[in-house]
Amino acid sequence: MHLSENEGIEGKSFVVTGGVGFVGSALCLELIRRGASHVRAFDLVSSSPSSRRLVENGVKCIQGDITQKKDVDRALRGADCVFHLASFGMSGKEMLQYGRIDVVNINGTCHVLDACIEHGIKRLVYVSTYNVVFGGKEIVNGNETLPYFPMDDHADPYGRSKAIAEQLVLKSNGRPFKEKNGKCLYTCAIRPAAIYGPGEQRHLPRIVNLAKLGLLPFKIGEANVKSDWLYVDNLVLALIMASMGLLDDIPGRGSRPVAAGQPYFISDGSPVNTFVFLRPLLQSLEYDMPKASLAVPHALMLGKFFWALYTIMYPWLNKWWLPEPLMLPTEVYKVGVTHYFSMLKARQELGYIPLVNPQEGMAATISYWQDKKRKSLDGPNLLTWILVLGGMLAVFAAAYLPDIGPVPLIRAIALFVFRSIWGIRVLFFLASAAHIGEGIYAYQLAKKVDPANSQGWFLQTTALGIFSLRLLLKRAQK
Repeated sequence: MHLSENEGIEGKSFVVTGGVGFVGSALCLELIRRGASHVRAFDLVSSSPSSRRLVENGVKCIQGDITQKKDVDRALRGADCVFHLASFGMSGKEMLQYGRIDVVNINGTCHVLDACIEHGIKRLVYVSTYNVVFGGKEIVNGNETLPYFPMDDHADPYGRSKAIAEQLVLKSNGRPFKEKNGKCLYTCAIRPAAIYGPGEQRHLPRIVNLAKLGLLPFKIGEANVKSDWLYVDNLVLALIMASMGLLDDIPGRGSRPVAAGQPYFISDGSPVNTFVFLRPLLQSLEYDMPKASLAVPHALMLGKFFWALYTIMYPWLNKWWLPEPLMLPTEVYKVGVTHYFSMLKARQELGYIPLVNPQEGMAATISYWQDKKRKSLDGPNLLTWILVLGGMLAVFAAAYLPDIGPVPLIRAIALFVFRSIWGIRVLFFLASAAHIGEGIYAYQLAKKVDPANSQGWFLQTTALGIFSLRLLLKRAQK
């Protein structure tokens, strides 16, 4: 497909559902750059790290719920093209909210389709997922001829709901408008690999936080397992080219758009082992890479345990204090089973060639995370927190608490080492004084080298002593 880079964009009106999210905001800004007359970001949330920049660049942010037909109608009215990115349940605790997943991903997509027909919107680009064809069985250089993964065999409701929604979108291709003016809706689906880039909010933050806490104890699967990744700018390019592939007024191409009714796999085109891919990022942040390996069957057992545990805790899934599960079965399959796909169809029909190679994409991502680390409070891993706070609590219990619960045992061990209660109390006093002194010193030092987090450094160093202070001293040396 040989078109100008702004074909079908200049002077046109666009709506991006999920438009204030990571990919949606990048797409909105690129549409503005290419000359779109109006771009609307339709999203459930009113603000995000990107929302201010969107408004500054002329994007209209519309808050609404895709599960409410009236909100969708209001947002889509008057658009020339819609990019449907909004979804729910991709990772973490969201994956267990079955009802919400179906309502957003299936019902919400139906509302978008109905609004397109109602308002005569000719182009709809749907963002799907690899999971419509992948469910834990190895796929090597797969393509778009692969059948949908059996609905009853999906490991999670997200993949099943996206498969249903994608089929609804593709089968709606050619659906006539309500006005019966001889025109119709053209649709296509983009199936992206795991997305990364500066500001990505789903995959990398969770992985980085686990690594920071020392909770990445093992790799999953064999070293030769490979999967695809996709840099955000490459995905935005693919989405825009897909919208061009739905144009029906290109001279010499006939009336049927090349992308009409078609799915496309999109990636950086460089399959890689997930842990090899992550190594440069984690090492740049000075976090440990896992050394031990866990076979997929064993990891699945662990994933199913967390699935059962968090299912029991369903009423509290949205509570801030409940952390994300360490892993779930679908996530085990994603990192532990080979699955990568050919981009030949996207290259031949859309002209898609990745603009950013994996090395450049990872370099930009590393730069973002290093800057983020410099601006935030750094801390030791979870084991250090447990040992230091547990140790201080044990000394306090041995020195001052009455003989209840485990206190007699703790006191007996302490007396064996320090010989007297007064010795234990002196130890607690000296340790507490040292922690407070280190906390005060950390506060004064942080006011010079990291003023935005000075209070945090004081509290953390007061709790952990030298284990926190050494991190601040290291930052001061830089």
